[in-house]
Parts: sequence; structure tokens; C-alpha cells
Amino acid sequence: MPVVMNNQTYYRTSEKDYYEILGITPNASAEEIRRAYHMMAFQCHPDRNGGDDEANKEMQEINEAYTILSDPIKRREYDLPRGYSSRAPKFKKSSKVKISLNYPSPYMGYTGVVDKEPAKDTFRFWYMVRIESKGLTTVTRFAEEELEESDD
Repeated sequence: MPVVMNNQTYYRTSEKDYYEILGITPNASAEEIRRAYHMMAFQCHPDRNGGDDEANKEMQEINEAYTILSDPIKRREYDLPRGYSSRAPKFKKSSKVKISLNYPSPYMGYTGVVDKEPAKDTFRFWYMVRIESKGLTTVTRFAEEELEESDD
């Protein structure tokens, strides 16, 4: 059944509810997802259940759910057509942010300040970040998943 949001039609590609599989709510944090996965994996692991085929199938579903829900980009893509996504920006204007080391960027590890309110597209928020380095200031666009909260 298609879901219409913002004048666009999205089709559900899977009828599986990954949140139900892990026994969590759609607004669960990354830590809650991790804990639920470890608990379910411990209970349903085929080695604990004598190599039962049903336990093996259930473990595959748990792994599939965790693979989708633990990755922020895949989770957003999964949530959007189902109406689960709260779509609230993670950072506000003037927030201090750190450029993640997990994404290729010449600014990896630098700290900056969000210059404007974020812009959103279908899957993510985009931020203009002002970075000062060696006496020069640059403003660059980053996707939300490329930014982390600054320790400063």
C-alpha cells in the first residue's frame, strides 16, 4: 500500500516491522536498539537452541532488523514511508558541532558552528557549518550524519 507524504508517493518494500522484531518503539535511541539486539540475539541464537531451523530463521530476521535500524541513513529510509520518522533536526543554529571521522571530508575532526537553521530534503537534514582554521573561515554544507555533538 503506498504512502503519500509531501506530494510524493512511497511504496513499502517490506512488510516486516523491524521495531516489532526487536521489541522496541520507533522512537528508540541507538543505545536502546543495540541493547534490544544483543538481548534478542542472546535468546534466539541457534547455538543456544540446538541448531533449530526456526531459531536460525529468527536470528536472520533479528540481524536484518539490526542492520537497518543501527545505520542512521538506512533507518531514515526505512522510517520515512512508514511515517515513523519524527524529522526533527539534531542541531540548531549556533550549535557547536564536530565533523565526524567516519566520513571522507577535508574537515574531518574539525569543530565548527552551525551557521543557519538546517534545510531538509526527503531523507536528511543539511547544515551550513562555519569552520575557522589557521585564521581563515569557511562555510561548508554537511549532512546530519556527518556531524557529531562537540565535546567543547
